[in-house]
Amino acid sequence: MDEDIFFAGVVGQAEAVRTGQVGSRELVAATLERIQRYDGRLNAFTVVLHDAALAEAAERDAAPADTRGPLHGVPVAIKEEVDVAGTVTTFGGRANVTPATADSEVVRRLRAAGAVVVGKTNMPEFGQVPLTDSGAHGITRNPWDPTRSPGGSSGGSAVAVATGMVPVAIGGDGGGSIRVPASSCGLFGLKPQRGRVSDAPYQHPWWALGTTGPVTRSVLDSALVYDVIRGALPTDRFRAGEPRTSFVEAARSEPGPLRIGWWTKAPAPGVRPDPEHVRAVTDTAGVLAGLGHHVEEVDPEYPDGTAPFFVQYLGAIRREAALVERPDLLERRTRETARLGAWVRPGTVEWAMRQGEKVSAKANRVFDRFDLLLTPAVAHRPPVAGYVQGLGTVRSLLRSLPVSAYAALWNVTGNPAASVPVGFARDGLPLAVQLVGRTDDEPTILSVAAQLEEAQPWAVRRPAL
Repeated sequence: MDEDIFFAGVVGQAEAVRTGQVGSRELVAATLERIQRYDGRLNAFTVVLHDAALAEAAERDAAPADTRGPLHGVPVAIKEEVDVAGTVTTFGGRANVTPATADSEVVRRLRAAGAVVVGKTNMPEFGQVPLTDSGAHGITRNPWDPTRSPGGSSGGSAVAVATGMVPVAIGGDGGGSIRVPASSCGLFGLKPQRGRVSDAPYQHPWWALGTTGPVTRSVLDSALVYDVIRGALPTDRFRAGEPRTSFVEAARSEPGPLRIGWWTKAPAPGVRPDPEHVRAVTDTAGVLAGLGHHVEEVDPEYPDGTAPFFVQYLGAIRREAALVERPDLLERRTRETARLGAWVRPGTVEWAMRQGEKVSAKANRVFDRFDLLLTPAVAHRPPVAGYVQGLGTVRSLLRSLPVSAYAALWNVTGNPAASVPVGFARDGLPLAVQLVGRTDDEPTILSVAAQLEEAQPWAVRRPAL
């Protein structure tokens, strides 16, 4: 099969199946061969559903044309924290052993739209660090340079997409875990508004911090997948406001002239951004100005979201660790984190979320003057693979701070935020910036990100596998 089909993205592969250029079973079979060929070196997948995926793809080929959805026949991968019927939801570890009996709501909607689930992707246990160094499933490596990390915690998902093993993979973001690996692997990664995507069968991931969403090669691919999976259920604790337009329409629409503020200092104290990341922001500010936007440097006067973030973080790890089937098989770091969070009770978490609302009110003042905020996506260049492998909780978190320094605040506030590729650094790895939007305003992010994608295309380069 022509190599180009693997890098055609969601939209391209869906169109190829729709027009009969390729059958779903043929596409999925080639996808499975590609995973077998390349993943041994990179370790993106934990489970490959070979027979089930081929059978599901054959069903797609037999489906009447008038029943086919927007993702018909397209292979997808799912992060290990999301339920897929018949597979163990490992959360990146070994402590669960019983397969899920039903798909999560996100997976159900993907299948209903015609997607074919080909496997599950690697993550650190419970997503504790923004790097994909798993004790249970090994270290995931960046395809642009296998000695480096792809970031995390959705690192397996990002690597699967960056290498063309799948056109889209579902990740999760509790402190940058979609945006960080997207920035490291040259992909588009949008953390949606809190409550935009259902967490069923759970009420929430990491209380107010966590969200679920795709990692893709293009803005339009992301928009299409979000239009399939977005929408809360009555069982979800959080519900986002209805967007003014579909995400696909936003990605295909000119935003008109906007007010965009940029700032390169990190919300986290003591973190200094790499000069190349500063330059990426200032260069992007220039591109946006050339596109007709009013762009100016602004101090957002970031509030301190450390307390509410870490209370929810510790409480989440403690709660998830308490629910596994085999606590004796939890990793040492997970057990340590759970002990550190022993003082976090339900009332403490509720306090933290109320504090997070106060942080959100302060952080959102910048949007009284601006439509979007432009910042670095991460502080430092991707670290070496295995950067936190085997380390305890405190050392892991200290090493991880620069990775999530620009991202985690927007998990506390709930705002949508995206990592947008803007080229490559001198080390040969991708560069990215972050666009942050008003509450419930993913459409503006998608429109401007699509403008940047057209002005300086990023998906044309491919890692040398």
